[in-house]
Amino acid sequence: MSAGATDGGGPGTPPPLGPLRPRPVLRTDRLDLEPLGPEHLTGTWELLEDVPSRRLTGTTATFTHDQVQRWLAGLDAADDRLDWAVVTRADGRHVGEVVLNDLDAHNRSMSLRIGLVDAATGHGYGPEAIRAVLDHAFEVVLLHRVELEVYAFNPRAQRTYERCGFVVEGRRRDALWWDAEWTDALLMSVLATDRGR
Repeated sequence: MSAGATDGGGPGTPPPLGPLRPRPVLRTDRLDLEPLGPEHLTGTWELLEDVPSRRLTGTTATFTHDQVQRWLAGLDAADDRLDWAVVTRADGRHVGEVVLNDLDAHNRSMSLRIGLVDAATGHGYGPEAIRAVLDHAFEVVLLHRVELEVYAFNPRAQRTYERCGFVVEGRRRDALWWDAEWTDALLMSVLATDRGR
């Protein structure tokens, strides 16, 4: 029996993933996506303290400065995720982060998460960063699927994700309690086979 073959009904061996390490710098017309690390502590702290960003990402946890510093210091050793700082090339401002995490190696799938400080929204940085990460995810890491969740109170982000190729797959009802009310989360994904359609 050849490698990857099954006797019928088994999962078989999926095609191998591409490398998650070393973490590259991804460059776009206006942005450098730098591997997130201790040197990004100030910008990461600013993002975590940014109230509009916390709402849009559904971040309810609070963190100490030391916790964030330890988290950033440990990212380089994590072999199941990719975290980038979103840095504007013109002035070197750290305006957010974009992450691929929740690796499912067998099914070649990861989740995408992006957060930008409120002052950086509305400039097109989000879709620019997302497209760069998707190019890396599908062309280098060789993922089959990238998924995300977006809260129903954030239709602007949903439209951005749709422009980047994501499609709505479903809805998790009352997934987040925020500002004294429940809100739904929409599940969206893009597949390697969707690209170029």
